Amino acid sequence: MNAAPRTLFDKLWDEHVITVREDGETLLWVDRHFVHEGSHHAFRKLDERGAAVAEPGLTFGVADHYVPTRGRPVIADPEVAGMVERLSGNAARHGFRLFGLDDPAQGIVHVVGPEQGLTLPGLLIVCGDSHTSTHGAFGAYAFGIGASEVAHVLMTQTLWQRKPKRMRISVSGRLGPHVSAKDLALHVIASIGTNGAQGHALEYAGTAISALSMEGRLTLCNMSIEAGARCAMVAPDETTFAWLAGRPHAPSGAALAEARARWLALAGDPDAEFDRDILIDGNAVAPTVTWGTSPEDALPITGSVPDPEAMPADAARRAYVAGALDYMGLAPGMPLEEVAIDRIFIGSCTNARLEDLRAAAAVLRGRKALVPGLVSPGSSLVKRQAEVEGLDRIFIAAGLTWADSGCSMCVGMNGDLVASGERCASTTNRNFRGRQGLGARTHLMSPAMVAAAAVTGRLTDVRDLPPLEG
Repeated sequence: MNAAPRTLFDKLWDEHVITVREDGETLLWVDRHFVHEGSHHAFRKLDERGAAVAEPGLTFGVADHYVPTRGRPVIADPEVAGMVERLSGNAARHGFRLFGLDDPAQGIVHVVGPEQGLTLPGLLIVCGDSHTSTHGAFGAYAFGIGASEVAHVLMTQTLWQRKPKRMRISVSGRLGPHVSAKDLALHVIASIGTNGAQGHALEYAGTAISALSMEGRLTLCNMSIEAGARCAMVAPDETTFAWLAGRPHAPSGAALAEARARWLALAGDPDAEFDRDILIDGNAVAPTVTWGTSPEDALPITGSVPDPEAMPADAARRAYVAGALDYMGLAPGMPLEEVAIDRIFIGSCTNARLEDLRAAAAVLRGRKALVPGLVSPGSSLVKRQAEVEGLDRIFIAAGLTWADSGCSMCVGMNGDLVASGERCASTTNRNFRGRQGLGARTHLMSPAMVAAAAVTGRLTDVRDLPPLEG
């Protein structure tokens, strides 16, 4: 009897099952566990039990969340310095690989993993960070976990989970000029809502997805958590394999040939069924920005701020929109392109890879920013390559600050903040109230759109910027 057709996610799940309890909870094997300086609570649990890390060869530490992006190697904040020191101490004591501040490959965990070839198709990857879904771009099952789960994985290299439902988003056509994966991600979230993929493992498919670079796929899977997805993934293909070639921890030679065959077999079976199936026209996606306090509050840049009084008879929605506009300091009906900004930020695990920096630099080359801004590369390797290409000189010449790698202004844990009442055009993943600082007003968009906002001082359609003479 033939087995039932399986999705990519079904195959990943089945390959990691150890045992299933009567209540449906399943014990899964974990292939990669990333920890950061904020994971110290989990290590304290190990210390309390006198336990050791079960699989130090499968555990990788990265200093990224709280670390300063300026003035290194000095860490002025003693609390942050203590967390970074504790991570170093735990790595030395338990014997796992650490990408610390003194490591030439240090960076944001969700940039370092793929960059080092630690993120591979077919793996189950966890980290105490919600945007671990990023790694699913390689055809991996990757998701964020809580502090108690981090401790469980450290001690057992396993994790109890209940299998989520399966959801597919197929994107037809192809994204237009100056339309990026970030625009697509915001378009998807605006279309289905922040709970649209709740309880589901999300798989992306379609011609527009196949045409995306690996950097684009990483951005898309990163943002999927903002639609409520448990995880997100793209089936591995030749784009995946080309990106992995030569990475330090990726297979090579005969091992790579064998791995490719396994990885290609991960693609979902043609007749596999999904619990939810959504179609999106990639040709219809435009450069997109957020106007409110949730990633689903997104519109094409050519649109206008919504009017709560013009909405259907949904009192709760009207109240939410009115409150969001009050917090953001926006008037109903105001064209988005008339919204002035105070500063910009280019960085985060969403959009700080080399492709992102190149896209922003292409807009900024030969232009001056009208507002201040910070550019924080996704890793130290990205920073060095950007400097080889002269991207840093473009940012600096435009009047922006070129910084070191870290999570930085995405969440403001390291002191990189947007002042209260200021409006920031940002490449990050969340525009929640206070996310970038108490009272900060965040507009999410792509790196090219942030660069366009920098040179005009307002939200701007990058497609409308006049070409520079000469």
